Amino acid sequence: MIEIENLIKVYRRGEIEVIAIRDVSLKIDDGEMVMLVGPSGSGKTTFLHLLGGIDRPTAGKILVNGRNVAMMGDKDLTDYRRKEVGMVFQFFNLVPTLNALENVMLPMQFAGTPKKEQRERAMELLEMVGMDHRAKHYPDEMSGGEQQRVAIAVALANDPGIILADEPTGELDTETGLKIIKLFKRLNEEGKTVIIATHDMRLLNYASRVLKIEDGKINEA
Repeated sequence: MIEIENLIKVYRRGEIEVIAIRDVSLKIDDGEMVMLVGPSGSGKTTFLHLLGGIDRPTAGKILVNGRNVAMMGDKDLTDYRRKEVGMVFQFFNLVPTLNALENVMLPMQFAGTPKKEQRERAMELLEMVGMDHRAKHYPDEMSGGEQQRVAIAVALANDPGIILADEPTGELDTETGLKIIKLFKRLNEEGKTVIIATHDMRLLNYASRVLKIEDGKINEA
């Protein structure tokens, strides 16, 4: 379970303060598929980065299975990012000098997984997302949809319970975007908690819950 209490994130730019997240409190149960909708600049990406331990809040709590992510030290936070959450970025964030297989193996290398297991699991994940035939290809040899599927495999490498996705269909054509969201739905049906920030209203049909964010405030849609 994710429990968020009085979450605030303020960015300071010189003497100017920008409040990205404003006193948000909510709960997300295990196994939910949540869509977070809102205009550009409303705080969607910031919220995901806080949940994923990429950024730290200014105030408030982020309790994941009872542990406060906001108060974790650097080592615990690194372990949390490696093992408990998988982040799918809008612009894929694949390492350009590594092929698809090597990109998926990379998180497992950091987690200390034996090399043979890394390769076997990476190939299983690439097959799951329909990219096993592109295992030896580099990111610049793939389409946007192919890169996104590899990015999902990367996020799943260490079998996290929570998947966070930032505009995963934003750069994709309609048909490819539909394949991607069906893949997320499949992962959710297998027990993953999935939280997706999106502008794509088609995705709402697949959600168990829709949250709306505007000016850093989150409410039920």
